[in-house]
Amino acid sequence: MDIRNTQLHPDKYYHIYNRGINGTPVFFEAKNYHYFLQQYAKYVFPFVETYSYCLLENHYHLLIRIRSEIELTNIIKTNLDRPLHWHVSNGFSSFLQSYTRSINKMYNRSGALFEAPFKRIEVEEESYFTTLIAYIHCNPQKHEIVTDFRDYSYSSYDAHLDNKQTKLQRTEVLNWFGGRDGYIHFHQQEKISLSGNLSLE
Repeated sequence: MDIRNTQLHPDKYYHIYNRGINGTPVFFEAKNYHYFLQQYAKYVFPFVETYSYCLLENHYHLLIRIRSEIELTNIIKTNLDRPLHWHVSNGFSSFLQSYTRSINKMYNRSGALFEAPFKRIEVEEESYFTTLIAYIHCNPQKHEIVTDFRDYSYSSYDAHLDNKQTKLQRTEVLNWFGGRDGYIHFHQQEKISLSGNLSLE
């Protein structure tokens, strides 16, 4: 499977991830992480449901579901002759381009920021979906950025446990694990089984 060119089809789940060119940083200070999520909400959220995310200094991970064909058809107002997967990919491209333009202006740099195209893997197995949520949240600990992934600020782990309004599919995620306790227990396991397909960096 070509993880670079897999089309993003309605009602399908995907692990989306990418890094800075040659592994260089894409986030330089706290406000960058917040702006990244702000632009994601503007350009990508209309096309997807988001289950989990993690933003690290030089890369990011997302677990999403593309909205249904009916939902996409109802929100698309231009380029109606294009296939639905084109609109979804274009939303991601516009998002990353917008973020890159802002970073380039802010830090007096030029050129691309992310490797292209962004990577995507279709999530087809329930066990893969479950492990992937935990894998994404545990990434900061895996990369030794923090000693405990629960202390990391730029992932969706805490947002799933919080009561604040969120664009995440919080209820669906917690229900998937059988509730809050199941969600916490699964994440607290000392060893999370990582298959070869999940060893991404």
